Amino acid sequence: MAQSYLMAVSASCSVALGLNAVVPRLKKVSPNTKLILGRLVPFAAVASASALNVFLMRGEEIRRGIDVYPVLSEAEKKKREETGEPVESLGKSKKAATIAVGETAISRIINATPIMVIPPLVLVRLEKTAWLKARPRMVLPLNLGLILATSVFALPLALGAFPQRQAISAESLEEEFWNRGGKDGQVEFNRGM
Repeated sequence: MAQSYLMAVSASCSVALGLNAVVPRLKKVSPNTKLILGRLVPFAAVASASALNVFLMRGEEIRRGIDVYPVLSEAEKKKREETGEPVESLGKSKKAATIAVGETAISRIINATPIMVIPPLVLVRLEKTAWLKARPRMVLPLNLGLILATSVFALPLALGAFPQRQAISAESLEEEFWNRGGKDGQVEFNRGM
């Protein structure tokens, strides 16, 4: 865990330092565009660290695979609820694990995007207004308010981007799962967080 943390932090810092060095040197870009790009550097650093962290922390799942289950019809679900019989795993799939971890990484980036993109871009606009120029002490409260407002919507959006239990065709996984799917030839797996 410590190694994954250090690697993610190193990647984040490398992205931030690299982009902070590159953005001011861009020659064919207007000063306003440089300002906007500079404000988006933290987003690039956080997004890269979040995605890398997911792959590092869940890399074992990709190497070993995750459990895959047949998709049950409504009648089968009801029957199992009555009897208490668990659904047996069809086995472990590396392809399903790659999909699950990839979707989790994307959802982490989706979570960071509104919080780390909207407030800086809105502030760039607001800092040019006479009202904010006359009240520079309002920059911090406005920034915090924008972050709070975007945070309220970002997490549900990110969590809802992909279903928790993902159903896919058994043929899209390893050959051992072909023709072993449940309803409509589909299997499902838990994507994780």
